[in-house]
Amino acid sequence: MRGAYRGVVVVRPARPDEYAAVGELTARVYRTGGFVPAGHPYLATLRDAAGRARVGELLVAEDERGRLVGSAALIPPGAAGFGDPAAGPADATLRALVVDPVGQRAGVGETLVRACIDRARSYGALVLWLSTLPDMSAAQRLYRRLGFVRRPEHDWVAPSGNLLLTFALPLG
Repeated sequence: MRGAYRGVVVVRPARPDEYAAVGELTARVYRTGGFVPAGHPYLATLRDAAGRARVGELLVAEDERGRLVGSAALIPPGAAGFGDPAAGPADATLRALVVDPVGQRAGVGETLVRACIDRARSYGALVLWLSTLPDMSAAQRLYRRLGFVRRPEHDWVAPSGNLLLTFALPLG
């Protein structure tokens, strides 16, 4: 049930034994949200949480019962080939933000994004970049509310064939 969750979440690095669960959560949210159809090859990429953890920091939002209710990957400056295409060598990238439907519209996504902003600042990143699908309007409202600015000149088409809209948050 959307928005039913009202608990407290803690954001922390994912443990290796959680990577498979994070990958399944990511794929499920994209699939059930209508962003990626069942059977699409991109679902394998979404399930590869271990791959995201190898190039960046894989964060999870955990509720008071120990359930994973969200996840995001933060790619640090200098992770060539894994950040947003617009990101420069001193920039960080937020990727694969997902919130379980029970935590949507309850602040879980905002908590994750704020944690990524704080960590990007701690890396010394100048800008935090992200890309999102045009249909992810709730996420776009969140990004704008947190100060991200739409950067249409950096929109791009992913290998999946999807157009991605680009946003940036200056950190300096």
